Amino acid sequence: MADIQYNATGRRKSSIARVSIAPGNGRIIVNEKPVDTYFPRETLRMIIRQPIELAGITGKFDISASVKGGGLSGQAGAVRHGIARAIVNMDSDLRLRLKKEGFLTRDPREKERKKYGQKGARKRFQFSKR
Repeated sequence: MADIQYNATGRRKSSIARVSIAPGNGRIIVNEKPVDTYFPRETLRMIIRQPIELAGITGKFDISASVKGGGLSGQAGAVRHGIARAIVNMDSDLRLRLKKEGFLTRDPREKERKKYGQKGARKRFQFSKR
């Protein structure tokens, strides 16, 4: 029973998280560090815990995540997406509840590319008539 493990991949912005869930006592490890160390802001830790609390498996499973790319906010979103997908692999009855909250939907928003002749993606250089 202890060797049963559920894996999933989560993505957000340019971050990719490989998440595995195994029976345990509720530890969350991100890139070989405790979640409190890796994500210093409470809001990011809250984002990660949302699908766990919704599924009602708080303190019953150990979660291990390997995440790369992007910044902390994107990584937290990727870990949340991966955890939600892993929970569905574990118990498909929870799919409807997780989907309703939007945890299974991959956030499609990406950074828009900078265009030539402009200062950024949308911002222009100041126009001078004379």
